[in-house]
This record gives sequence, structure tokens and C-alpha cells, in this order.
Amino acid sequence: MQGTSEIDNKILEKLDESERRDGQLSRFVEFYRDLLRIQSEAKSHILVRRPSLAKDLVCDRLRKGIPLLLYKDFSPDWQQVKEVFEQVAAWAAKESEEPSSDIDALKNIARQTSLLKKVVGLWYRADSLTTIARTRDIDEELLVGVVSTALKPFLHAYSRLLLPNVDQELWRRRYCPVCGGKPDFAYLDKERGARWLLCSRCDAEWLFLRLECPYCGSQKQDSLAYFTDEEESYLYRLYVCEECRTYIKAIDLRRGESEVLLPLERVMTLDMDKQACEKGYLPGWGHLQGGSLPPTRGTMRE
Repeated sequence: MQGTSEIDNKILEKLDESERRDGQLSRFVEFYRDLLRIQSEAKSHILVRRPSLAKDLVCDRLRKGIPLLLYKDFSPDWQQVKEVFEQVAAWAAKESEEPSSDIDALKNIARQTSLLKKVVGLWYRADSLTTIARTRDIDEELLVGVVSTALKPFLHAYSRLLLPNVDQELWRRRYCPVCGGKPDFAYLDKERGARWLLCSRCDAEWLFLRLECPYCGSQKQDSLAYFTDEEESYLYRLYVCEECRTYIKAIDLRRGESEVLLPLERVMTLDMDKQACEKGYLPGWGHLQGGSLPPTRGTMRE
């Protein structure tokens, strides 16, 4: 398995190469590159303590469908969280259409440790941030986006510690075995074409059924389908569910010849998000952050 810094460096190198070749990156991809630099720097010095989970407790949680990292087990260096939160707030301000007062309010949250912990706790448990957003006069979607983006390096560090404890053959649930987050990307492995899901919050990977919606759990074959791309030799798939009208993007590693950097594929396949929305499907992991979805790939076919 490649190290986190190695993957991030390869992504940054690939984006820099694309910029040199094409003259410029799309605004969204350039925005993503700036964020990745912040997150990569944070990952390089983040310190997280391994949760005290006895082997029996790990087995019990996985058997009962309980993620390994509950919020009570989440104990980062909060000074580091505050610093990354402020950096992400400044990053969001560059392209945000929200008033500067929203950004100032975000920075004020970062400076108050008790409030920051409360916001993070609510987000982590998937509770509403509406009340805090209203009382602080912040756009709720912006607040959610900054919190999730700032916490990603920390949750990624926990994922690398805890994912090896997961029995992939037994889990196969619709949420992450590490942090409980929803998947936002998938891939079919080279060995047998098994489908793996990628957590939107911590980047953990877990094995999942091919014929099941990862959001509502439907296994009705007449409700599940996927579209493929014509211009990329059927490398990409857009899985859709008619029951809950959601979608998830995937890449078939059996058809790819070059090295695949999964975190980058999320961004470089944004046309698939656009086409899914045009077909009336919604992202199953929640509302997209970051504004418009510029086309970057070819057309899809059933």
C-alpha cells in the first residue's frame, strides 16, 4: 500500500503536469489542488492516538455493524484541528459567493475550542448543524463543507490505523467500517471485479455487493443499472438506483492500464456527476460542495 504523502505527491505532480501541458487547469481543479496542498501538509504532521480497542471489542462492533471509530474515540490534537479549520476557511473564501461575514464567523468557530468540538461532534454523528449555522449567521452548506474538508486529514489518519482490523468479507455494509461515513466513489478490483466502496469522509475502502444500492440497500435487479463511457473503453461506470434515485461513480481497474489515483478520480470525473443530475439522480452521500460541475469526460451509454 502506498503511503499517504506518496499518493498526494503523485496527484499534485499529475496536476502540475497537466497545467504545463494544457496551459491551465479548470477553475474547479485548480481549487482542488489548492485544497489538496493544505490537506497534504496537515497529513504530514498530524498526530492521532490509536483508540484503546481490545480485539474482542473490535470484533463485537464489527459484528453488530458499529463503526470502529465512534466520536468518543476521536481524540485528535485540537490545536491542529483549529489550524487546519482556519486554513480551509480561508481556502473556501477564495471562490465562495458567500459574504465575508460567513468566513469571519467560521474563523471565530475555529478560535473557540469548545464550540469547535460541538460543531465537529454534531457533524460526526450526522446531526443537524442548522441551529448553529443560524445563530452564527453562516450558510449551513458552507459550514458543513468546511467541517468535512478540515477533518478529512484527521479521519484519514485514523482510517490507516484501524482499517487493517476490518474483516472485509463480513462487513459489506452501506457505511464505512471505520468512521460510519457514506461512500462517494467505487472501484472494481483487478483480481475478480469485486466492487469496493470509498468513504467520503476518511477514504477507507471496503468490499460491497455488486448488485445492491449502497444507499438504500435495494437488491431489485430491475431497479439497479449502470451507464458506461464510450470514449474511455468502458473504464468508468455510473451506478444508479431507481428506488432512491441516487448514483455513485466507479472505475473498473480491470480495464485501466496506467496507475489509478482514486482520490483524483473523484475530481476528474465530474462530468459524470453532471450527467447523473441531468438524468434526475442525486448523489447518495449528500449535497455536492464546490459549485458547478465542469465537463471533463466523454458521454455515457447504457
